[in-house]
Amino acid sequence: MKITKVETFQLVFDETKPNNRSAFVRIETEDGQFGMGEASPMQGGRASLVIIAADMAPFLIGKDIFDHAVLLDTLYHKCIKLGPEGATTAALAALDIALWDLKGKLLGQPIYKLLGGAWRTSLTCYASVGGNAWRTVDQVVEVVERRVAKEKPAAVKIRWDGDRTKLDVDIPGDIAKAKAVRKALGDDFVLGFDANNGYSVGGAMRVGRALEELGFTWFEEPVQHYHISAMGEVAQRLDITVSAGEQTYTLQGLKDLINAGVRMVQPDIVKMGGITGIMQCAAIAYAHGVDLVPHQTQPSLGHLANLHVLSTIMHLNKPVELADGWERAGSVFTNPSEPVDGLFHVPTAPGLGAQFNAEELKRRSIPISA
Repeated sequence: MKITKVETFQLVFDETKPNNRSAFVRIETEDGQFGMGEASPMQGGRASLVIIAADMAPFLIGKDIFDHAVLLDTLYHKCIKLGPEGATTAALAALDIALWDLKGKLLGQPIYKLLGGAWRTSLTCYASVGGNAWRTVDQVVEVVERRVAKEKPAAVKIRWDGDRTKLDVDIPGDIAKAKAVRKALGDDFVLGFDANNGYSVGGAMRVGRALEELGFTWFEEPVQHYHISAMGEVAQRLDITVSAGEQTYTLQGLKDLINAGVRMVQPDIVKMGGITGIMQCAAIAYAHGVDLVPHQTQPSLGHLANLHVLSTIMHLNKPVELADGWERAGSVFTNPSEPVDGLFHVPTAPGLGAQFNAEELKRRSIPISA
């Protein structure tokens, strides 16, 4: 089945915030069937979409979609001097997801079936609550309690989203917020703490020890992501599980994190290789005995792709991320990442199983060309 068209576009979910855009690709075949994929939305994903339009789409025209792996490995090495991390791997992720979606539709099977089958088709979620660097203690508790009441998650992760140019800004205040959330939700509620790279090694140790006493389950990206040895040092010196990897874009980078001592890895499906990439990450994690808990904040195609992969992981023991603003996808998609009684349900329709309003999708789309 030959590829006849590759389209790249940004999508505005929330028209009150027109500069907040998601990044999508659409691949069409000679019989009019199509698959859709999503790239990382950093800076609107424009860099990834231009790479697809200029350097990848011309190569794909006329190629057989069932040569999927050969095509994407060829493009990876064709564009390798662009990074290969970041915009290039996000571009490949979008294409990979679109090709899996297309193959599923052509074969009449949901993607999880093509990956070998699902161990579960319902997955618990965790509420990922961001922006807490700028909130007071009371405000943090208020937003967490609101999310718990609405989403009924199996766990909560409080994120800082602070100024990445500054470290150790308010360690006592950060610990106070963690204590307040523990008190509000009770001793048995599963909690995570995402520092968003906000501490030095010493600061991370101080916060990590406090989190251990409070019974938090994981401590995410305590130091700058590019200091892999420092991340590993913190991971090895603390008893709490230290997680990292949302800013890791290659299998080699993931291996380096694990070798440094990180025992919970969090690659993102729209940043690193798409469905194929996360399945490869799953194999590496399984081989090293570490948890794979992908980072995922995109509420439509990225979310659905993530669910298909995670449903196939035998020893999945952490909930699936539900980030802030998931409601925005409801303007276009009729099955966005809305949990039902704390559960995500994997679509059983062919491909990703995405359902959307085609007219609304077109109206909110902004074509991106080379």
